[in-house]
Amino acid sequence: MNFSLRSRALLLGLLLAGGGAAMAADGAPKASPSTAMAQRPGHAGIASANFMATNAGFEVLAKGGNAFDAAVAVASTLSVVEPESSGIGGGFMATLHIAKGNRNVFIDAREMAPMAVNPKDYLNPDGTPNRDTALKGPLSAGIPGEPAGLALLAKRYGKLPLSVSLAPAIRIARDGFKPDPRLLGSIKEEQKNLERWPASAAKFLPNGQPPATGEIWRDPDQAHTWELIAEQGDAGFYRGETAQKLVDAVHAAGGNWTLQDLANYRAKERTPITVDYRGYQIVTAPPPSSGGVAIAEILNILRGYDLAQMDQAHRVHYIVEAMRRAFRDHNDYLGDPDFVKMPLDMLLSPYYADGLRQSILPDQATPSSMLPHGPAQDPGMHTTHFSIIDKDGNMVGITSTVNYILGSTFVAKGTGVLLNDEMDDFALVPNKPNVYGLLGSKANAPEGGKRMLSSMSPSIVIGKDRSAVIGSPGGSTIITQVLEGILHFIDGQSAQQIAADKRFHHQFLPDVVDVEDGVFDAATSDSLRKMGYTLKPREAWGFMNVVTWDHRDNKLDAASDPRRPSGLGKVE
Repeated sequence: MNFSLRSRALLLGLLLAGGGAAMAADGAPKASPSTAMAQRPGHAGIASANFMATNAGFEVLAKGGNAFDAAVAVASTLSVVEPESSGIGGGFMATLHIAKGNRNVFIDAREMAPMAVNPKDYLNPDGTPNRDTALKGPLSAGIPGEPAGLALLAKRYGKLPLSVSLAPAIRIARDGFKPDPRLLGSIKEEQKNLERWPASAAKFLPNGQPPATGEIWRDPDQAHTWELIAEQGDAGFYRGETAQKLVDAVHAAGGNWTLQDLANYRAKERTPITVDYRGYQIVTAPPPSSGGVAIAEILNILRGYDLAQMDQAHRVHYIVEAMRRAFRDHNDYLGDPDFVKMPLDMLLSPYYADGLRQSILPDQATPSSMLPHGPAQDPGMHTTHFSIIDKDGNMVGITSTVNYILGSTFVAKGTGVLLNDEMDDFALVPNKPNVYGLLGSKANAPEGGKRMLSSMSPSIVIGKDRSAVIGSPGGSTIITQVLEGILHFIDGQSAQQIAADKRFHHQFLPDVVDVEDGVFDAATSDSLRKMGYTLKPREAWGFMNVVTWDHRDNKLDAASDPRRPSGLGKVE
């Protein structure tokens, strides 16, 4: 019966797709359909996972920069002080609202497979995924996108030269800082892998050991690399001295990058996905992020229900069933839009959502039995997100990553650049789970020059009375955490409440609901189990960073997730 209903929903979507959510083709961003916000806050709010990064953003604002200059400062500083989660050797996705002209823009600085990629490099002799080559060392690394993305952000939307916006990161890397407990713990956890490569050990294991608590830690090589970018723009990374050092180091360790791979990399401006829900416009990430499509699909399903009038168990039931269906489509259809034709009109159509809604029973879970079952790993938190609203009403949400903890753990000698391990985000073996338990099809198969699918979902919510910038790290849970943050914001919660809310997650397979301790009371948990749900406790969740803007009193509010004590949400 489930298969029949799904087939009918697919057919209905194909026949009637259109309206509701909008995903335009690449090109010049169009003005937001929402009413232009005439007022300006007059002050700024920044929330990030590290107080030094938040303060770097305010330092640049004080020098005359806008939200986009501040974003360059925050991202580059996080590369120095939070390398376990993001950095110069990784990539990011950014959702922007430009107050002048009331425009919404998306920047895709996702990593890209090198042209010489060979899927066989990621397989064991028996055909199973080789997790070592997919997650550790240079073969696991895609061509980084962060330097190009920050340069594009500054050139097109900033007010200051890169030399000003990158100055805090350069200073902190050169002069040093005291690593927080999370970075120290990450270095200890990955010590054996870091020891495999001399440059990694030199950077992260001074004197052969992780930095001691309270010790000043410096990264002069990364400072020099950022200085070249400050002087030359992205050419300071993708060409010349740094590019040659990157390629030489990768080749020496068995990788396959070329100078042409680096020279060919471009950050891309795409049109974001927009979806209307309960009087708010949600502006979110298009492919190669899967997050925006999934969030839009979930919201289109949910707008057929009055969640506010339900008890908690039934509210969660309908949200989980919407998550389940969106993640199924995530696995089936999504990939790099420059390589894969995706049925986005269908997936984003409210008519398609109507069909999916008809397959949801009011008091019973739907088993996830249509795709082969794959055991999932705990989602990693080794991504970061920050949110900014400036005094003029410009808004930016950036989710940045090196993928898993300390990325590939491979540092290119002489650069300070810790490479990502994003190749694991491809479907290296179709319908076999990656490190986050997500399945994939040939739409997300590795190919030279292709960008791997991502869950990153930086989102902006625009309403008549209130607006917000919301995002989180968390592997596959990014999508559901951002969704829940959006729902809580629309329900009227503050930035602090949204960042602190307990969370739950379902991703189609495995067929369990991951729950944070305390998210449900005993009665709700019992009701969900009676409906057929398996609840699985999970300790690891992302670190959400939120900035809200109340248009009624023109007040900004910024909050960093209390799960990360070193984070800082600040308004000035």
